[in-house]
Amino acid sequence: MILEGKMKKIGKRLIAAALAATLVMMPSGMAAAEEGNSEETATVTEAEQSAGTDATSTEEIKDGTVAITSDDPEAAREAEREAGYKIQPDTNGLEGRPEGPAVYADSAIVMDMNSGAVLYGKQTDVKHYPASITKLMTALVALENSQLTDEVLFSDESISFLEPGDASIGMTPGEILSMEDAMYGMLLASANEVSYAIAENVGKLMGGDYDTFIQKMNDRAAEIGCTNSHWMNANGLHDPEHYTTAHDMAVIASAVYQFEEFRKITQTLTYTIGATNLVKEERIFQQNHKMLWPQNENYYEYCTGGKTGYTDQARTTLVTMADNGDMQLAAVVLYDFGNDAYVDTRAMFDYAFDNFEKVALNDQEKPEEIEAYTDMDSYVVLPAGVDFADLDREIEITDEQNHTGTVTYTYQGQNVGSADVVLTREYVSGETQANGETVQVNENSAETDSFPFIAKLIIGVVAAVVLLFLVLFAVLKYRQIQRRRRRRARSRPSGTSRNTRNASQIRNGTARGRSSSGRTASGRTSPGRTSSRSGTSQKRNGRK
Repeated sequence: MILEGKMKKIGKRLIAAALAATLVMMPSGMAAAEEGNSEETATVTEAEQSAGTDATSTEEIKDGTVAITSDDPEAAREAEREAGYKIQPDTNGLEGRPEGPAVYADSAIVMDMNSGAVLYGKQTDVKHYPASITKLMTALVALENSQLTDEVLFSDESISFLEPGDASIGMTPGEILSMEDAMYGMLLASANEVSYAIAENVGKLMGGDYDTFIQKMNDRAAEIGCTNSHWMNANGLHDPEHYTTAHDMAVIASAVYQFEEFRKITQTLTYTIGATNLVKEERIFQQNHKMLWPQNENYYEYCTGGKTGYTDQARTTLVTMADNGDMQLAAVVLYDFGNDAYVDTRAMFDYAFDNFEKVALNDQEKPEEIEAYTDMDSYVVLPAGVDFADLDREIEITDEQNHTGTVTYTYQGQNVGSADVVLTREYVSGETQANGETVQVNENSAETDSFPFIAKLIIGVVAAVVLLFLVLFAVLKYRQIQRRRRRRARSRPSGTSRNTRNASQIRNGTARGRSSSGRTASGRTSPGRTSSRSGTSQKRNGRK
């Protein structure tokens, strides 16, 4: 669920002092890598400075309503952490699955980025505010609709919305960056004005404006399989109608990770933007994701990228990609608590890498509906000890004429992988849902559905035979009628001509002599036409 509103805080001086002391004690080379040096510190500080004087407040926690006293922020935070920790992962209730770790995040997921298999899930479809992990969706749309060499012009609108404490790299109206530099500024420094400028300029490339880009974010999210997300801006600053889910963010992370440009940017630790058309000074900023920094205690050797986020309403949000050489995974935590996000992510990755394995689909007996897998390397990801025969499957026909579709394998309702397939001709012809409607097929479905299919086939054949008979009968009848008409037409003209001519001759009083000539000619030559010509000739001579 979405937790609305800001939690009132007091004790700002103690918290600010603690943050300052933390930054002072960090090694100089590490400061920028720490979560608190970017948007998270800035947002917290802003909230602390604007905190009211209310003594208490309450917020709803997932497993009940917990009273949180703002006169003791640490106690309130701990109460929320413990409440979230008590919520067990949904995947722990599945038979045959090893038990996954408890995490402090309200929602969490680990997904295989190539197959879509869900390896770990906790409230994966519950809506939350995303904060700056929104910028992954922004990056996806920008990479799909622009080039890194394109220019990004900073308008007044792209900067004027900023408030004190918002993450920024200090761009000014009229400045121009390359799209490549802008992407680094957005993904590493989490600069909110850069996110806006990217959206505004790519929107223009699409024939519109900033709002065009935001609409594209929503449309594209739906196209790749997001079902519970709604985007109101390109940076993730709080908006009550701006939300997503752990599952949707894993889908987005999987999509943007396919871009080589993104993988290069998101793994970079330090980046420098040189002088621009208006500013001579360099801008240097560093990666905020702690699991990428070897010097940091949260460093994870398999980490290959990600994005951090924080607002008062969203709490800590984190998306992380990891590759151990066998599987490429995306982990997402929503409504987490500071450094807990990294601890939770590590625990989930370790669980996934230790307890799951890839199973090549071509090594397994194909279901009777499937003729071939489009990608020879297609696979599912199964918990140790689970057999391929234990899986259910859903088949969606995507192209009836070419017999193509998608098969999604599930284990006790959880997605373990999907693949594009070529379907058998018999299966496609027997299904009436070729409009894209999903057809559920279980292991025993072939036997259960055999009679209805045969019945439908027989009825179809009989109907086709009857229709063919009726068509043939109609064609033969039509041809018969046409032949009769042609015979009548051939016999009618000569007789009519002769009778008409003789009648004319009688009316004119000249029939006797001319008809005699006609009869003589008729007896000597072929009937009808010669006689007619002769009679005509006599008439003409008579007139002369």
